[in-house]
Amino acid sequence: MKNLNIKIIFQMMGFLLIFNGLFMLISALISYIYKDGATQGIFFAGIITILAGVISRFTTKNFKKKINKQEGYIIVTLGWVLMSLSGSLPYLFSESIPSFTDAFFETISGYTTTGASILDDIESMPAGILFWRSTTHWIGGMGIIVLTIAVLPLLGIGGMQLFAAEAPGPSADKLHPRITDTAKRLYLIYLGLTIAEAILLKLAGMSVFDAVNHAMSTLSTGGFSTKNASVAYWNDQPAIQYIITIFMILAGTNFVLSYFAFKGQFSKIYKDEEFKTYFLNILGISIIVGLIVYFRADVSQVATDTQLIAHPMVNGQFESALRHSFFQVASVITTTGFVSADFTIWTPFLTTLFFILMFFGASAGSTSGGVKFVRHIIMIKNGFIEFKRSMHPSAIIPVRYNEKAVSQDIVFNIMAFFILYLILFVLGALVFGIMGLDFVTSVGGSASSLGNVGPAFGQLSPVNNFNSLPAIGKWWAAFLMLLGRLELFTVLILFTPYFWRSGKF
Repeated sequence: MKNLNIKIIFQMMGFLLIFNGLFMLISALISYIYKDGATQGIFFAGIITILAGVISRFTTKNFKKKINKQEGYIIVTLGWVLMSLSGSLPYLFSESIPSFTDAFFETISGYTTTGASILDDIESMPAGILFWRSTTHWIGGMGIIVLTIAVLPLLGIGGMQLFAAEAPGPSADKLHPRITDTAKRLYLIYLGLTIAEAILLKLAGMSVFDAVNHAMSTLSTGGFSTKNASVAYWNDQPAIQYIITIFMILAGTNFVLSYFAFKGQFSKIYKDEEFKTYFLNILGISIIVGLIVYFRADVSQVATDTQLIAHPMVNGQFESALRHSFFQVASVITTTGFVSADFTIWTPFLTTLFFILMFFGASAGSTSGGVKFVRHIIMIKNGFIEFKRSMHPSAIIPVRYNEKAVSQDIVFNIMAFFILYLILFVLGALVFGIMGLDFVTSVGGSASSLGNVGPAFGQLSPVNNFNSLPAIGKWWAAFLMLLGRLELFTVLILFTPYFWRSGKF
């Protein structure tokens, strides 16, 4: 394709590698402070990654400073793959995860903020490696590209094409007319909330190390924990779980609304249909789940290592039932994936409910995965309007969202997204089934991977992990994670002949 600007793609890949390598050096410093034995491996991984980035940029320094849609989609998808490949090096060089397949799976699960892990004993991992796991979440949470376009003016490049490819959802709100300024404001909000949560978790009883790691995992809606039992490790410290629950909800909220909140423009929050639907769903579903758990389920059983043990907590205690319910509902809807209890044993009805929640997603413009509430709202509204159109076929009745008419192009895009999402979910489950996984595991694994949720059902339940998958299953799950994180079209468009026809895009 003669019109493709190859040099700018290599320039951006080089920048991403340097960016990734610098964060590895920070993890190496953490490793050195804790004397965990992994410092050398993480350090060399960082140096090699930075050198590769410098070479990539130096050899293509005479490039046209213009990105069109084709380059934008390639840079985003290739960037995520390259970051995941280079991000595997700290695991491999430190021999914390000696298998390349496992190391890549852990890494892409981090960058896509899925939080699915292959580690059987997380607490035995070096501190520097645990910090690197959380860092991959934090980088991926706001999006590698969104972080990148904040510095593109230094290269003299506009970033709108990259932002469109990174966030292809229906939300088009911007904080500032210039996309780079938007990225900077989003980044500052993200950083500020991360610091705030880390401080609160430390005050609530976590160590500084655990507080920082869990804050990075929460704001990215990732779910990697430093403990085998995830957040269930702190079941005797309710304040910690309440703090994480609040910040999971904030992370699942459109960051544009968070910006308005900081500016004191609360009326925009109250009027936002998606936020009201999102918040009321969490509130209502959590209360229903809490009542069922209180009367029917045993909340004294929590996950630790890979087994269930009795926890010293009053069975049927209303506060515990409500806390675990709010925590798990928020965790699944926001696709964070933290675990405070094994929700798959909370009656068959609740197991089914949590499976359905995996298809919700939180808000557009947040760090969560999934379908997103705004798509559900517009699809449901369009469905009801179809009844009116059947009675009045000549009438022009637009779908309205936030009191504004939604263009038919957006409605069609959302319907196409949802149909494609369901097709990929079914295909994902079928492929897992071909590998010999049982029905519950196949369906749960597909929904979890595509929705970037983390814990699933069956062999992939909250008390297990993804290590039981065959090697090919891990690669398939990784592909589904990438599709879900980049909202399908960004990746799949690269597989269409139309995309690669010169001058036709």
